[in-house]
Amino acid sequence: MTLLSLNDLVLKIGKMNFQDQSLGFVPTMGALHEGHLAIIERAAKENDIAVVSIFVNPTQFNNPDDLVNYPRTLEEDLKLLSNLSNVFVFQPEVSEVYAHDILFEPMPLGHLASLMEGKYRPGHFDGVVHVVHNLFRLVQPTRAYFGKKDYQQLAIIRMLVKHYQFPIEIVACETWRSEVGLALSSRNKRLSPEGLEEALIIWKTLSFIKERKNTSSILDVKTDAISFFSSGSLSLEYLEFMNENTLLPAASWEEPVVCFIAAYCEGVRLIDNILV
Repeated sequence: MTLLSLNDLVLKIGKMNFQDQSLGFVPTMGALHEGHLAIIERAAKENDIAVVSIFVNPTQFNNPDDLVNYPRTLEEDLKLLSNLSNVFVFQPEVSEVYAHDILFEPMPLGHLASLMEGKYRPGHFDGVVHVVHNLFRLVQPTRAYFGKKDYQQLAIIRMLVKHYQFPIEIVACETWRSEVGLALSSRNKRLSPEGLEEALIIWKTLSFIKERKNTSSILDVKTDAISFFSSGSLSLEYLEFMNENTLLPAASWEEPVVCFIAAYCEGVRLIDNILV
């Protein structure tokens, strides 16, 4: 693992022959966990080199307190990556990522701007599009790797690549979970041991939904799932059933259905989903 400055990154990319060498890119905001590590190891295995960016992007936080409280653990992150030989860590400054906006023009988000994360985090996806666009121009990857836990974000990244005509393959990676089912997240670092236990109601609710798929309609399962979720201590923000391909509300089980949950545990916002 090697830590790169912006100048180092430019020199590294400049020396690559893109007809013969591939670059895998994993954009992160740091506070890395085993799920991140699995994605990074995959990128390193599937490409000649892998670049991991660690950048807490201010433009995607609609809640200023969330930005301030987001965990920053650079020393631990670098230690976690230290044994990976063909991995380079890019830790840019805000001024470098947004220098002259790197030919950026906003992208229309359509219905994704008003559903689920778009609805409850206004402006969030505008910030995601902006930073990913700029990072893609800086890093120029062959492939970029994103986790399915942020499923709506993944859909927007796929739109982004088409809209800006980036010659980049987007690789979707499965959600990594603890042994008891909790989706791994940097935000979990802010939870107490009790909070981590209470947060399991998210996975239990998703499992509850999958078990009842063939017994009731989507509407009835949703009603029952919300009731099941309320047996825990978390505050539910939304629970939605969406078509996997369009991310529009699903009307029946005949469609490919993904169930999405967002909830608060000890003031920390957590999200998860499952293909039902």
